[in-house]
Amino acid sequence: MIGVSDKPIDPPSLLATFIASVAGAGGIASFTGVVRESNEGGEVERLWLDFHGQLTVSALNEIGGDTRTRFALIDIAIVHRVGTVLPGEPIVFVAAGAEHRRAAFDAVDYAMDRVKTEAPFWKRETRDGTDHWIEARPSDHDHRARWEDEFGR
Repeated sequence: MIGVSDKPIDPPSLLATFIASVAGAGGIASFTGVVRESNEGGEVERLWLDFHGQLTVSALNEIGGDTRTRFALIDIAIVHRVGTVLPGEPIVFVAAGAEHRRAAFDAVDYAMDRVKTEAPFWKRETRDGTDHWIEARPSDHDHRARWEDEFGR
């Protein structure tokens, strides 16, 4: 369950489906990111996300595969919204199933750090009637860097 959706995502439903698919997991962790209502001093009206079908899905699959291997997961799910997303709506869902809880927690954290900094999405936020392009923040790259190994992953 890795990919993008131009329709609203339903985290409880995705989690239920994921739980049913990870027989033998001793730990399942999930994260749901939502669009903030305000950012940098302005009220967010909407967020628009564009993507390149093949490149973006390929990057998400690579992140998922690397995460699965690194943390010896039973499985991982990554679902990211594209198109127009309103404040309070889910934008990303990540879940990991592992033999033990620590691997599941760490896997979700690792996968999100990589999605934030590596997955090719173009984000335009409308605040107070003005559009602003959104880039990964320096802190996002700092969070990502703490996971680097000899392969840069």
